[in-house]
Amino acid sequence: MEIPNYVLEIIKKIEKAGFEAYIVGGCVRDLMLAHANKEILSKDWDLTTNALPEEILKIFPDSKYDNVFGTVLVKTKNEQGETEQVVEVTTYRSEGRYSDRRHPDEIKFEKDLDKDLERRDFTVNALAGKVKVESKKLKVKNKELNIEDFEIIDLFGGEKDIRKKVIRAVGEPVDRFKEDALRMMRAIRFMVQLNFEIEPKTERAIMKMAGSLKFIANERIKDELVKILSSDHSYEGMMKLYKTNLLNYIIPELLIGDGVAQSRHHVHTVFKHCMLSLKHCPSKEWQVRLASLLHDIGKPKVKKYRDGVATFYQHEYVGERMTRKIMKRLKFSGADTDRIVNLVRNHMFYYDTEKVTAASVRRLIKKVGKDNLKDLIDMRIADRLGSGVPKAKPYKLRHLEYMFERVQNDPVSVKMLKINGDYMIEKMNFKPGPEMGAILDVLLSEVIEDPELNKLELLEKRVEILRDDNLKELKIKAKDKIEEKRRKDDRKLKKGHYVK
Repeated sequence: MEIPNYVLEIIKKIEKAGFEAYIVGGCVRDLMLAHANKEILSKDWDLTTNALPEEILKIFPDSKYDNVFGTVLVKTKNEQGETEQVVEVTTYRSEGRYSDRRHPDEIKFEKDLDKDLERRDFTVNALAGKVKVESKKLKVKNKELNIEDFEIIDLFGGEKDIRKKVIRAVGEPVDRFKEDALRMMRAIRFMVQLNFEIEPKTERAIMKMAGSLKFIANERIKDELVKILSSDHSYEGMMKLYKTNLLNYIIPELLIGDGVAQSRHHVHTVFKHCMLSLKHCPSKEWQVRLASLLHDIGKPKVKKYRDGVATFYQHEYVGERMTRKIMKRLKFSGADTDRIVNLVRNHMFYYDTEKVTAASVRRLIKKVGKDNLKDLIDMRIADRLGSGVPKAKPYKLRHLEYMFERVQNDPVSVKMLKINGDYMIEKMNFKPGPEMGAILDVLLSEVIEDPELNKLELLEKRVEILRDDNLKELKIKAKDKIEEKRRKDDRKLKKGHYVK
């Protein structure tokens, strides 16, 4: 894996000015994961140095510094003088107490790297790398980490924890979470992104300190939640939030369904069903996954019994209101809120292949929105599999997909022609009437046979010839050809969705 030239250039300039410079944090972790043939999580490159912010600004005059944390945004430019990359270069620092569980009471700039690494959250992130700027590429030998021109500074066992696939707090876990309670969610986020486990002592500290999450701004909680939902292990992440009690302070509404039994085809409680729906959601988009998680959130509030059977009438509308309230509380954007609320509201759509018509499908499309059709199908699959049903996509669902595609694509029609009635009236002295319609049908039948004929100049010449022909007979033949093409296209469409 190559360290970008712009990073090497920044290091070179800092060292030339007489200061130390290290790559630090997640980018070092990702280098080690790359060595182990793992996926790289981030392309961000962060540097730390003993140079003070004012000294960094002297080295990079075009940089920006407007915070109290010692982080200077160093811009790199291309040959045209345009800003291409921005690298965070931060002065070594230590931090005082966190009275509000969010921000340090005091920031102190340090001269030693050790102090800077001590303040970091997890061992896998408390790593620094010393690069010889002449080296442009990290050279790996065998299975052991043996990188020429690159020295890893590891004071807290981060390398070992990477090998063991463990997320462990630096020092005493409770102290780290007292400093910033969001680190508890970050531990779970790194767990699912890296496919690691949380070290037991660190996990026990999360359970103990879970209530501290209420001191964290909802925007920050939302950002971590989105990252968890976007990972390949979103279900495991949400279950860990539940088991460590953090979910109580994120989406407590979900917990109302814990222990609420269902009837008929539902074998799980409402809570477990919601979680399993997330697990089986085929979509990679976090918005659809969140909608799958919340789709039945309204059930506990409307549960009633009729003839000994639990019913949940109108739960989708109660869930819609609850979901909107959750989205507003967590500061989601209006667009994301509308998309997720729309899916929750419409997830109970009814579809009967024997009774459905093109008009009813068009009404469903209008109600849900054309852009949300795939999401709706994905949610129904998640709902089914989350209920313990073995078949993800039954015939009805495949038939609905077929109908969605059918009604959205215009069937074979004269609209496909490069000539139309308006043109014939304006340019060719036609009068509106059956003659013009018959000619257009004939033209369409001929274009079906040979698409190359669908050119304005060719169609104009053909119109003049057809004016003198027996259009009644031609129109009958044309309609047969058009209907045959429509049937052929429909058979192909059905075959693609495995429906009859």
